[in-house]
Amino acid sequence: MITRRRLLQASLAAFGSGLAVGGYAWQVEPHWLEVVRRRLPVKGLPSHLQGGTLAQLSDLHVGPQVDDSYLLQTFATVRALAPDIVVYTGDFTSYQGTLYEHVERIYEGAPHGRLGTVGILGNHDYGPGWRHPEVAARLVEILGNAGIAILRNQVREVGELQIAGMDDLWAGRFDSRQTLRALDPRRPAIALSHNPDTVDLDGWEGFNGWVLSGHTHGGQCKAPFLPPPLLPVKNRRYTSGEFALDRGRTLYISRGIGHVLPVRFNVRPEVTVFELHGV
Repeated sequence: MITRRRLLQASLAAFGSGLAVGGYAWQVEPHWLEVVRRRLPVKGLPSHLQGGTLAQLSDLHVGPQVDDSYLLQTFATVRALAPDIVVYTGDFTSYQGTLYEHVERIYEGAPHGRLGTVGILGNHDYGPGWRHPEVAARLVEILGNAGIAILRNQVREVGELQIAGMDDLWAGRFDSRQTLRALDPRRPAIALSHNPDTVDLDGWEGFNGWVLSGHTHGGQCKAPFLPPPLLPVKNRRYTSGEFALDRGRTLYISRGIGHVLPVRFNVRPEVTVFELHGV
């Protein structure tokens, strides 16, 4: 028989469990960084890069919602790994009134690759409504001074690896055709594109390598064994992790480091360390 006391005890237990889960999702998991290690096969990779490492940092969201000490500790973790190449795949910031001073202070401690460090912009790097190119221009300058070369539909060679960096889709600046036109198809290459929806657009003809992305945060919260209920993409297949695409391309979506709202559940933040291999 279900008595009033038993019902009250069950209710209190459920309430306590809810508080525990809420406290974990709010206080623990948003800062419980996972270093994800994966292989990255690249066609024509030069021998001196064989077994080298490329670290991907994405969606740091420097701003009022992400704890500065957590970001600085993440930077220290990456520096200790001594990667050969470091790439940043967008959303360096979340816009705030004191944005530039904050960005300068945090990114002066950003980790760099032994051979080079490049990045691309995300939608949040274009300010409110993603429609402020002057915000993006100032960020590019600050990040450049911090040793992070921002690619805006451009290609940069790092240790004989071509890195094609796309500008942001939601800001109306994405142009894969212009970017890939600068690649030498006979030589090894990867691409960076903040929003994974871009891989479904036209303009990737002739490119059959890896595309490193971010933007989704993995949905930030999801029930075990179920997809996340909220994703900022049209193609809801693109949650996080590795996806085989057409024309021999492979997409990798990082769960990101920071957040817009300080809550994560079953979607830990990540830094991805790829071990480079020739194929």
